[in-house]
Amino acid sequence: MNPRTSADVMVLSPETGHRAHPFWYARVLGVFHARILHTGPSATNRSIQHMEFLWICWFGVVLGHCYGHRAAQLPKIGFVPDSDPLAFGFLDPLLVLRGCHLIPVFNDGWTSDLLMVPCTVARPLDKDDDWAAFYINVYVLFSCITTAFKLIFNALNIMTAQLCRS
Repeated sequence: MNPRTSADVMVLSPETGHRAHPFWYARVLGVFHARILHTGPSATNRSIQHMEFLWICWFGVVLGHCYGHRAAQLPKIGFVPDSDPLAFGFLDPLLVLRGCHLIPVFNDGWTSDLLMVPCTVARPLDKDDDWAAFYINVYVLFSCITTAFKLIFNALNIMTAQLCRS
């Protein structure tokens, strides 16, 4: 994952419920690694450890937007406003499922209301506003999942054929 070229990622959502979206989305602002020494009372290892983490800006699902096959709409997300204390954070790279493809919602236009600071690392140097919202290109995701299932199915068929021969 490269914050300069393909910075949008997805993780599993801890939310449950009827209308809960299965994934959370974030834009990676930076990739970091550090040498950590944990000396707290619950420390189990007193040696220096290597730790990797991502600095991210969260997206949130646009409330009230209907999506899915019946609505013939893709899921719609937008940046969490910087007034929210959880808009930015750190993420363990192992939690990232994969990169994701976001499509700007051109009809919603641009906005500078989400990140009030004109110069921020959350956007390119020559920009002072962001797309108001993005569509999640789920068809790219589903095609990757379909390909993975095909590979697994083919591997199982080969293993079954080999077992039947022996």
